Amino acid sequence: MYREHPMNRFGLLAAGARTLQALAALALVTLVTACAGGSGGAATVVNQATSNTSTANAYTGPAAATADVTAFQVNLWQNIRVQNRCGGCHHAGGQSPMFARSDDVNLAYQAALPLINATNPSQSTMVLKVGGGHNCWVADPNACAQTLLTWINNWLGGGSASATSITLVAPPVQTVGAYKTFPTDSSGFQQYLWTPILTVYCSNCHTPTSATAQSPYFADTNPTDLPQTYLAAQPKINLNAPEQSRFYERLANESHHCWPSTPNGVPDCAASAAYMLKQLQAYANSITAAPVDPTLVVSKALGLTQGVIASGGSRYEANIVAKYMFETGTGNLAYDTSGVSPSADLTLNSNVSWAGGWGLTFAAGGKAQASTSSSQKIAQLAQGTGEYSFEAWVNPANVTQTEAYIMTYSGSDTTRNATLAQSAQSYEGRTRSSATDTNGSPPMISATAENAAQAALTHVVLTYDPVNGQILYVNGRPLPDKDPAAGGSLANWDSTFALALGSEVTGKEGWTGTIKFAAIHSRALTPAQVLQNFNAGVGQAYFLLFDVSSLSGIAQTYIMFKASQYDTYSYLFTNPTFISLNPSAAPANLVIKGMRIGVNGQIPSNGQSYATLNATVGPPAYSSTNGQVLSTVGAVIPLNQSVATDMFFLSFDQFGTFTHTTTPVIYPAPQPTVSSTVSDPDMGIATFERIYHSMAQITGVPFTDSVVTSAYNTLQQSMPSAPQINAFLPSHQTAISQMAGAYCQELVGNTTYRDKFFGTTLDASLASAASGFFGTTGSGNATNVGYVVTPLVNAIVGTAYPQAASAMSTELNNLILRIPSLSSAAKVSDATIAACNAALGSAAATVQ
Repeated sequence: MYREHPMNRFGLLAAGARTLQALAALALVTLVTACAGGSGGAATVVNQATSNTSTANAYTGPAAATADVTAFQVNLWQNIRVQNRCGGCHHAGGQSPMFARSDDVNLAYQAALPLINATNPSQSTMVLKVGGGHNCWVADPNACAQTLLTWINNWLGGGSASATSITLVAPPVQTVGAYKTFPTDSSGFQQYLWTPILTVYCSNCHTPTSATAQSPYFADTNPTDLPQTYLAAQPKINLNAPEQSRFYERLANESHHCWPSTPNGVPDCAASAAYMLKQLQAYANSITAAPVDPTLVVSKALGLTQGVIASGGSRYEANIVAKYMFETGTGNLAYDTSGVSPSADLTLNSNVSWAGGWGLTFAAGGKAQASTSSSQKIAQLAQGTGEYSFEAWVNPANVTQTEAYIMTYSGSDTTRNATLAQSAQSYEGRTRSSATDTNGSPPMISATAENAAQAALTHVVLTYDPVNGQILYVNGRPLPDKDPAAGGSLANWDSTFALALGSEVTGKEGWTGTIKFAAIHSRALTPAQVLQNFNAGVGQAYFLLFDVSSLSGIAQTYIMFKASQYDTYSYLFTNPTFISLNPSAAPANLVIKGMRIGVNGQIPSNGQSYATLNATVGPPAYSSTNGQVLSTVGAVIPLNQSVATDMFFLSFDQFGTFTHTTTPVIYPAPQPTVSSTVSDPDMGIATFERIYHSMAQITGVPFTDSVVTSAYNTLQQSMPSAPQINAFLPSHQTAISQMAGAYCQELVGNTTYRDKFFGTTLDASLASAASGFFGTTGSGNATNVGYVVTPLVNAIVGTAYPQAASAMSTELNNLILRIPSLSSAAKVSDATIAACNAALGSAAATVQ
């Protein structure tokens, strides 16, 4: 049962009517044999033409009969008919259905139609089969499924850029009861499943040493690998409902690789399924269930992956060239799933690790790089249009790293086609064109005052077109900065360069942080398209619909969350919404109070952001299409066992007429520790309001200035709230630095403030090159450096502490002389702001 909701708040848009192809796909699922499985993902708008992967086997059959057959031929058929993909089996005279036959594209088209869900292409039988491991042509079935989905969308797109819906589907009904979870000890798995069944009947395929290896490797016969084998098998086992286990369903419902039950050697699927179920039940019975408090008022239960894929819906990808979703999670390859040949897969070095919930984390020295040959398509397609876009979801590790390359298409440290970089709290774009040099200079750098780069998950897009040049977008919003070089031609791009993430291709200019998504487009995305992709979201996110029908008294009613794996240790739940899949549902005066998120039969004490929820569902807040949002805050819930096995439920203090009294946890007040040998520090740290007013007094910029007031309102909760220096955190320093940046930007940018603080000497030189005014070696131009350093030192340290004043002077002098080496385009104003920021955010101004 399903219902489609036009929920723009979540990036859900209404879909059209179901098609005959979609219904036929459901009826003919069993026609395609061998491995099957699930692959989530919302449909995407894609029209990019792909390279012909079968040019060595030119087509000589009848011409395509219709325009749709031609679209099928160009976008899907030519990519799948090769021997190492579907054409190896589903060719003419081969395995039915023969959708990859090379003799007649019209017949191949007719065979493919029942396997395609035109309304929700991600649920096409083709995609689900490949995602389950069936004949995947790379090591990761998810990568194959995403690539195949792209080709199908290319076919169905037909040049249209209209968005496709995410369909809300009613989840399985699972009662919150005594939950069974996988023990850390694998002996039960070994006794009931691994030894008698998996190693005997499944090891011909599902083991890494097999000639026909199929992942996941739950049948690895090597006892040393049993811990990994155990983990690989867990997603296929449902301890609380063994009959719903994938191991059983594959035999009972799909007749997959059944084994003989009699000496005649004929496979007996009924007997095989019965034996598998018996062993699954025996294994489940050997595990003691964890009880749930029977007095709780609870919803039904759900696992994360039982939700509807929420991210990526309605993305605009009509001109995609390379696309990285980072779903694999293991190994040293990140696959390009754009569907544009050749695949520019990235090789990861040892300083790159997989992040939970899809992504790559780059430590110092980390780099992911494609080959020069596979990167050629980027130059070829961008030169063909004269435009491009770099798109990424990034989470910088800090806001102090400069000249840190997030994405680059380069040949060396000084030659590039295009680069997206972070420079402290700014983002930077470099594009080689007829208007710039071979290093992409002058670069475009976002203004420091915008604080565009933050240590938080951010959607960043760099676009280029011949008229506007480079434009930077952050979280769907175009930044006001103008490209100093404006537009030009990309005819001088070098197709021998390589694409790299996390650093320059040489390994220099390293960036640290996490990249959750990356893509390259052969067109400059429009502001509307950038916003569309930002709203689509990123990562392994799902809509979870917790059934509360028995509590509300209204059929098909749910509390819906957008949920994802936040990091390796936790989950993120956001935007709880009361919603119904029944369009005639009309809740009124339905009280919901004290909602908590439970995991595996227990309610964690941490992260319960909705414990104080007090909402009444009904008109006018409730609508039949959008439901009613209960809260706009998020909750981070600890990961309990694994993403594959954790089961969630909701508990309420009140839901309608059902109530439960929750006894609040009272934590004892911490007692001070008195040590006879160690005394408390005799210094403290300025708290947020002192920092705010001290910076105003030091710089002369009034604290009522709109720029600093806005920054303070944003940052005050992130600055120190207590004066104890032993409670000072790195995050406090980051916020202090950002506050200092706001003051310094106003100090240098406002003539009245600047002249009062520095004098008028700097006025005429602010726009000149820092290297020429200050110098770069030795002590530089000491007089000019002194115009900046002396007022800062006098205002912050004064003359009472000459040793401290001398130390600060030396550090600021060195910083100013180093700035031109960090950016050749740095101006006197940039160096002055940087020196002010360093001094104002230092311990000299904040320690008391």
